[in-house]
Amino acid sequence: MIEAAAALARVDFGPVRLTVALAATTTLILLVLGTPLAWWLAFTRSRAKPFVEAITALPLVLPPTVIGFYLLILMSPTAPLGALWRDATGSTLAFSFIGLVAASIVYSLPFTVQPLQAAFDAVGRSPLEAAATLGASPLDAFFSVASPLALRGYVTAGVLTFAHTVGEFGVVLMVGGNIPGRTKVISIAIYEHVETINYTQAHVLSALMLGFSFAVLLTVFLVNRRFPIHAR
Repeated sequence: MIEAAAALARVDFGPVRLTVALAATTTLILLVLGTPLAWWLAFTRSRAKPFVEAITALPLVLPPTVIGFYLLILMSPTAPLGALWRDATGSTLAFSFIGLVAASIVYSLPFTVQPLQAAFDAVGRSPLEAAATLGASPLDAFFSVASPLALRGYVTAGVLTFAHTVGEFGVVLMVGGNIPGRTKVISIAIYEHVETINYTQAHVLSALMLGFSFAVLLTVFLVNRRFPIHAR
């Protein structure tokens, strides 16, 4: 017990704080950006829907290093986006916290959109049509009817997106590298400890990740039982 406390006291929690900041920022942005996309996918009859769904789900099947590689090229100072960012800020987009956020948004996109799309699809059009007959505008119907009914989808999307971002490795290594205080997140720190045969520190951080992952899954299952989505 004393040895465990001593090991915990020696842990550098900088990567933990950076990881939490990255995951929280990514989750908030994706909930805002993912909601209209998920809404469109749930209700559209466009022929483009399968293609948009496939693009949205690409991070589920592509190796993280592939995503990270192309994002690194996109953020390079020689690329249009990277050059625009460098000219506007005087710094590079790659190997920065902002770059990590952008990469995490791409990598975690399906973990936000798919639960929200499923929730909106389960709500269906009937509650929205009923709200419209009572004089509610589409925006009012969304916030007062659809969103409360899709609460489980929002909780699931938020929890899964946060957890998925916390566990990122390949993408953040390619785009952010290993810069303490800027891009060194917890997954990179664990890898570094193992590389340097510092198994004690790796054990502590890995145990934190294990406990966090279990808590995430437990939360999702409890929410799914507590807040069922009303069928259409």
